[in-house]
Amino acid sequence: MIWHWLSLIGSLAVTGPIGVAIVVWLMAGKSWRLAAIWVGLYGVGMALVVITKMAFMGWGIGVQSVDFAGFSGHAMRASAVFPVAGFLITRSSPPWAQILGSTAGVLLAVLISLSRIYTQSHSPSEAWTGCLLGLIVAGAFIWYASGEHHLALSRILALLCVPIFLMMPHVQPVPAEQWIAKAALYLSGRDHPYTRAMWHAPRPQTR
Repeated sequence: MIWHWLSLIGSLAVTGPIGVAIVVWLMAGKSWRLAAIWVGLYGVGMALVVITKMAFMGWGIGVQSVDFAGFSGHAMRASAVFPVAGFLITRSSPPWAQILGSTAGVLLAVLISLSRIYTQSHSPSEAWTGCLLGLIVAGAFIWYASGEHHLALSRILALLCVPIFLMMPHVQPVPAEQWIAKAALYLSGRDHPYTRAMWHAPRPQTR
């Protein structure tokens, strides 16, 4: 049960609004450059997830030896969003609290990535590479933001996130996979998406 709950926390319906809340928080503090950096980094991470998924669904491009058919979106988003949220919420706190905030975000992201394996939603290679991609996004942003000395309103981000978590038990999954599949089929011209089962299907023998 806990793995399904953790998986829900990493869904687009939860991490998407938190990602937007980070932008709102930065803009409210007039940190325009950091807001642009966050949007750019997060956007690149999301684009890589979509590209790898489309490449597999539309053209069968993946790494069969490690069962990799695209970065896990849940893992990437969680690993990007939660460490950054923890960092920003504790930005005006003592150094030990700042480290604790970011570390808690990383641990939550790792658990969410692990949940994708336990719920059999992704292979280990997809979950952990998605986690690594998200942590690179978060690490790059935190590195940039650490040089800013005038960040304010850190508690506002926590307040913005409260309604998201209150609504989480009632949230409906966003059909992102279906959207990606439709786009992949349109671009590739296939009638049906390439599936993992096709990797394992017996190949016809040639004489």
